[in-house]
Amino acid sequence: MPRDDKKEAGRSKKVYKHDLRDLQIELVKIQRRAIAHNHRILIIFEGRDAAGKDGIIKRITEHLSPRETRVVALGKPSDRDTRSWYFQRYASHLPADGEIVLFNRSWYNRAGVERVMGFVSDDQVEAFYDNVGAFEKMLVGDGTQILKYYLDISKPEQSRRLADRDKDPLKQWKKSPIDAVALEKWDDYTAARDDMLRRTDFTHAPWFAVHTDDKRQARLNTIRHIIKSIDCPETDKALAVPDETIVLQATKKTIAALHR
Repeated sequence: MPRDDKKEAGRSKKVYKHDLRDLQIELVKIQRRAIAHNHRILIIFEGRDAAGKDGIIKRITEHLSPRETRVVALGKPSDRDTRSWYFQRYASHLPADGEIVLFNRSWYNRAGVERVMGFVSDDQVEAFYDNVGAFEKMLVGDGTQILKYYLDISKPEQSRRLADRDKDPLKQWKKSPIDAVALEKWDDYTAARDDMLRRTDFTHAPWFAVHTDDKRQARLNTIRHIIKSIDCPETDKALAVPDETIVLQATKKTIAALHR
């Protein structure tokens, strides 16, 4: 890398770290208010493999209280899970008063990975769609604020990141059998994503899409959007101005503009 490019990269990283710290301070203010007023906050992250869910969640939770913050990333359903009400395995992980819970994938697995990989029937997918709106409305009505983010990544960038996992010994835990077919089933995931966003973008729990090819900008703007979306008079809303070309509310127009 030429010297000028290295200098610019260093400056950009320094600006990123400064901006991230400022935003993380605002997240701490949100948590303090949530604890004081018994707020329940649920943040759902969905997206293609390697879209950056782990990285965004790490930056959100980095300086929050581990006692009132939980990250939920459930593994393969047990035999009992498959014989229970679909939402049951998620219900026990929902936030209690004063808690912030972040789902690294959620009940929307049924509309995405499970559907594309053929782990469930068409009838099970339709049953999910019949129930998810009422389920989320019940949670909101009982006092839980739900924020839903779909992390969108381009096919070339996904390919690069998946290849990087193979080479980096520190990222081996991220590898899964699902990765092997992520690119092969790109079009199927696209169709499932579009259907999910159209059918589950509820007034009480809307979807927001985040372009994540630039990891740093995706992280900063997602946090800005979270700060903007949560009512907390103590936060500096001047910092909570997300780039609307990076974080977009799911509409027919924006869904059509996502990576194909």
